Amino acid sequence: MQVITGIFASFEQARKTAEEIKAEGFTDEQLNLLTPGAAEAKLDEVPATHGEQPGMGKAIGGVVGAATGTAAGAPLGLSLASAVVPGVGPAIALGLAAAALLGVGGTIGGAALGGSLENALTEGLPKDEIFVYEDALKQGRTAMFVMAENSERADRAREIFERNGAENVDAAREQWWVGLRDAEKEHYTRAGRDFSQDEKEYRFGFESALHLETRGKSYDEVASYLRTRYPELYRKDVFRRGYERGQRHYHGLANSAGGSMAGGRGT
Repeated sequence: MQVITGIFASFEQARKTAEEIKAEGFTDEQLNLLTPGAAEAKLDEVPATHGEQPGMGKAIGGVVGAATGTAAGAPLGLSLASAVVPGVGPAIALGLAAAALLGVGGTIGGAALGGSLENALTEGLPKDEIFVYEDALKQGRTAMFVMAENSERADRAREIFERNGAENVDAAREQWWVGLRDAEKEHYTRAGRDFSQDEKEYRFGFESALHLETRGKSYDEVASYLRTRYPELYRKDVFRRGYERGQRHYHGLANSAGGSMAGGRGT
């Protein structure tokens, strides 16, 4: 299974792309989206499928942290759930895997999310990039994940994404870092360190603090995880400094919203 990810400027752009994806024979289970809660009003304006009338977005119940829709009542025929992402605000997950990635609890379409089921739903998804998706949501953008069964199908999904103007995760990640880089450079060089030389390893540390497995946790608490993921870096001082700054960034976002990010994960 290969997962193709695209970031779209608007929900409408993503919706049209999703319809093309489904027309290529991809199933509901292979298609997942994360979109800002502000799109809730727009969901009410679009048909659930080509043959249905607008208004199906009323399946959204607005219940934070719990499933609020069913496969028959959400746009594109996908299961729907909502959550509040601190530092971002309300977010909507379309598709079971997207809901699990966002950390939504409760039940969606009769399936309880949690434990082994949640892990199975998100298998293959680039979970370590969750901070990139959160940043996209904060900017009012929509993230889409297509699970392709082979390389040929993955290439087809990429073609559709490119034709519809999707930004890939690598480009979105760079945009995210650009927004933080100047402040991090100033902080790092204030102590007489060379940011231009250390930036790459420092950034690895910063990003590693925002993984689902590490956010809200001290360096020592996740040392074994970091050792596995970054065997050449985890002992380096610059990496640890980046990690600690990443945790400070995470806590700042979480505290500003009065909770923890991604539907209660972390702290």
